Amino acid sequence: MNSQVQDGQAEGLGYLLDDRYRLHDPGPYHPESPERLIAIQQILDASGTTDRWQRLHPREATAEELGLVHNSIHVERIKQAARQAPSNLDLDTSVSTESYQIALLAAGGVLQCIDAICLKKLRRTFAFIRPPGHHAGRESARGFCLFNNVAVSAAYARTKHKIERLAIVDMDVHHGNGTQACFYNDPSILYISSHQYPFYPGSGNMNEAGKGQGKGYTLNFPLPEETADSSFVPIYSKIIPAVLDQFAPQLILVSAGFDGHFRDPLGGLSLTHAGLASAAASLILAAERLCDGKICFVLEGGYNLQALKECVHAILVEMEKQHPRELSIRESSLFREISKQAVKFAAGRWKW
Repeated sequence: MNSQVQDGQAEGLGYLLDDRYRLHDPGPYHPESPERLIAIQQILDASGTTDRWQRLHPREATAEELGLVHNSIHVERIKQAARQAPSNLDLDTSVSTESYQIALLAAGGVLQCIDAICLKKLRRTFAFIRPPGHHAGRESARGFCLFNNVAVSAAYARTKHKIERLAIVDMDVHHGNGTQACFYNDPSILYISSHQYPFYPGSGNMNEAGKGQGKGYTLNFPLPEETADSSFVPIYSKIIPAVLDQFAPQLILVSAGFDGHFRDPLGGLSLTHAGLASAAASLILAAERLCDGKICFVLEGGYNLQALKECVHAILVEMEKQHPRELSIRESSLFREISKQAVKFAAGRWKW
């Protein structure tokens, strides 16, 4: 694919965004606010992405599609909570009257991206959705998340499009406990997460490596507070590509959270927009090597609006390149220690 811009168009690139996503309102002063998508819309307009990329439009996920991950009790609970709104599902997770319908559109929006990729209409997509999803479990909503958008889309890709091997890479500052739990026993879906630890939700240590047939197919990189690009970038340029090469996924999904940025109010890492874009570049390059370029980024966290704009813009730039650019950075001693420790928990399955 020549994904560089030619004659005002960007080939094979798509984005999904809808004004209705702003209708999910968790309340005043909540960090997961509609303002996040307004900021992203501003960047899409200013960068010319809206003119060059193909725009995708969401649909509602069906009960059957949600049922690939969530049980019916959970789905009904979200529906009833919205009917009684404003209401709280946990200390951090609130819903408004429109939240149930918007959550259906969030999950269904990612499914639209999966269809476009698997039907070979597009190769690289970014779903700018809310509410986020990676904390939502089979029967629980938590951490701002109602339905697990990425997990539902992974199960959908396997069921609808017969994807046999799929990789999910989670770069949010928080561990995607819901996504991990969905596929913890499953060798057909590789889950990789880098995240601050110990931190909310308290999971994601290296010894969480999968269970049964899924042993070794969960790979966590817990990062101490203040971890910077010098440790984060090499994880994505050296370890994760080596693991992906061995797993050989047919599709890569990215839980793209930007709350690891040093300005984010909810995180404690010290990453820059350049470091996060370099991680994205590594994943795009892996997709080009392994699965004909098929990769879908899905918005998760990121709560400082200026940092969110910078990160999204930097990743859009990399997505438009035929050969995305990884940062050339000196590896920290922390990265070398993380690499050594991770080997012990890779169940003898992966080498780097």
